[in-house]
Amino acid sequence: ALANEEKAIRRDWVFLSGGTDGRDGPTDAAGAIVDAGSTFRMRNFGPEPAVLLANNDSYAALATSGDLLMTGATGTNVADLQILLMQ
Repeated sequence: ALANEEKAIRRDWVFLSGGTDGRDGPTDAAGAIVDAGSTFRMRNFGPEPAVLLANNDSYAALATSGDLLMTGATGTNVADLQILLMQ
């Protein structure tokens, strides 16, 4: 198994995962935009992210880090989309 340092992405990156209708399942969030600092912000401002994610509570983890994408209803539902940008 690789150490966490060996698995880390060594470039700047940002990842968007969202629903075009402005909602992700039963929540009021369209999704989230995360980056390499997301887990740091989660740990700094809330519980251990692994605990929340083990409980399938990504909403609370992403709210803690400020990474939720809140757009409100868009009036369209084309599809969910995921975009990864790397520098």
